[in-house]
Amino acid sequence: MSKEELLIPSAQSEGAAIDARTRRGRLQMLFLLLACAAPVIASYLAYYVIKPEGGKTNFGTLVQPVQDTNPAWFDVPLSGKWTLLIARPAAECTTQNLSCVEGLYLMRQLRVGVGREGGRVQLLWVNTDGKSIDPEIAKAYDHEVAGFSVVNLPADPKLRAQFNDWLNAQGAGQAIQLIDPSAQKMMYFPVSNSPKEFSSMKKDLEKLLRLNHKGERL
Repeated sequence: MSKEELLIPSAQSEGAAIDARTRRGRLQMLFLLLACAAPVIASYLAYYVIKPEGGKTNFGTLVQPVQDTNPAWFDVPLSGKWTLLIARPAAECTTQNLSCVEGLYLMRQLRVGVGREGGRVQLLWVNTDGKSIDPEIAKAYDHEVAGFSVVNLPADPKLRAQFNDWLNAQGAGQAIQLIDPSAQKMMYFPVSNSPKEFSSMKKDLEKLLRLNHKGERL
């Protein structure tokens, strides 16, 4: 034993040994905690930081934050039901104009596609030019059979401007807009004749109807 070791009091030597063991124990515990937390940290980074596009589960575009509607815009209540809304001029919605009719047809088929849950969904066509609707179109997209309500733009210029701003937010003016039972726009869909995209829209709507009954008044 060296002279230096002889000069260290026994209590001090034991204390140093205890401190060393404590530090080693703390390091081991830290490594263990890091090992356990690694999967959680990795999943957090993957979801909140990396956000791979493949992780998206909805086809429709979410509106964030949701956009309130104004009850004064129409005489059709938007609270209490899910609403699919489209805005098109009646003058363009004829049997010769497929670009307009496709949107109406898609909405009707989505309501039919969700089966018995279709009664929870109302269809709203905002007639943006206020002109008379083609009789053939009116027959195919009526209220009794197809579930459509047709309304004109508000007569008041201020209300009309408010609606147009709401409709065209995020460049969604030509899209089919989905309003939840609390009367807030929360998603919109492209007008498409693709069977694959129709299936994706139907899955979105089915999922929402299955998981959310809040605020409904049937």
